[in-house]
Amino acid sequence: MQYELRTQVIEPTRKTFDNLVARYGDRPASRYQEGSIDIQPKENFHFRPLWAPDKEIYDETFSVLRLTDPYSFLDPRQYYYAPYVTSRAAMFDAFSATLDYLEERGMFDRLPERWTELFQSVVLPLRHYESAAQMVSCDTARFGFGTTITQCAAYAAFDRVGNAQLISRVGLSLGGGSADLLDAAKTSWLQDAALQPLRRLAEELLVERDWGVSLVALDVADQLLYPLLFTHLDEVALDRGAGSYSLIAQHLSRWFKDQRRWLDALYRAWTSDPELGEANAKLLAEIVDTALVSGRAAAESLAAGADLLVEAGCATAVDESATTVRAFFTSVGVPVKENQR
Repeated sequence: MQYELRTQVIEPTRKTFDNLVARYGDRPASRYQEGSIDIQPKENFHFRPLWAPDKEIYDETFSVLRLTDPYSFLDPRQYYYAPYVTSRAAMFDAFSATLDYLEERGMFDRLPERWTELFQSVVLPLRHYESAAQMVSCDTARFGFGTTITQCAAYAAFDRVGNAQLISRVGLSLGGGSADLLDAAKTSWLQDAALQPLRRLAEELLVERDWGVSLVALDVADQLLYPLLFTHLDEVALDRGAGSYSLIAQHLSRWFKDQRRWLDALYRAWTSDPELGEANAKLLAEIVDTALVSGRAAAESLAAGADLLVEAGCATAVDESATTVRAFFTSVGVPVKENQR
């Protein structure tokens, strides 16, 4: 007796959920859309927050920056849980491979003394900045409105604690497995004059009640710090025989490029909103102008400390980054001031 195997195609009764049909038409939707669009709770709330009785527990007015339709913003990376975890697992494995290589070849021991000091006094204390950035991102994930925004912030929060752990692992490797350098980095974060502008910026963001303001201010600080430490100094390290620094910096630089994708898209969504775009642009200008002052003070202080060690023209790099920040916001219709210091 012979049996023939046949493929039987069963057509689904429905192509997707009704809310997506209303938005995009009766067609199959992506998993990102099904797991992201129209999920924000909007009704049937039981109690108002005791600490904010004028607001609902989920409320658009937790920030002055708003969208007429929160789902006019979409993550260009199309991250939902599965692709996010897959992406970050690959990034972690790549970093672990780099760190294993550096340790196996004893490359931290071959690092020029000034670059070792740069790691210890400038880079390692940034694990505390990253921890503060995680809390700011958590605040956005909790108080933001619209799942496409809040899930990006939640993933960013995971990323920031991952960055802190990455830097901590570098500190352990530099210290030969001992946590002494991490303890010293904490003391530096609390006491070193060069780090206090950045510490003050981080702590002020932690108590900012408007999640949009804190998110933008953190991003402005990132746009000044990351190009300085992990792009400019990366290039200098290659020329100065500090390959270990460059190999570590590439991972943080790569993460920063990925982070920029969703934030740049959010700025464009805010400023192009058909009803609120003009108001958002004016508000963003005020926020960015203020953030550039505190961000530049923090970056310039770190740059001065780095230049004392490796004479790498870091102050000029901060100026260039500030110019890039202003140019980007101008390009999306945000009238930022020139030469904010």
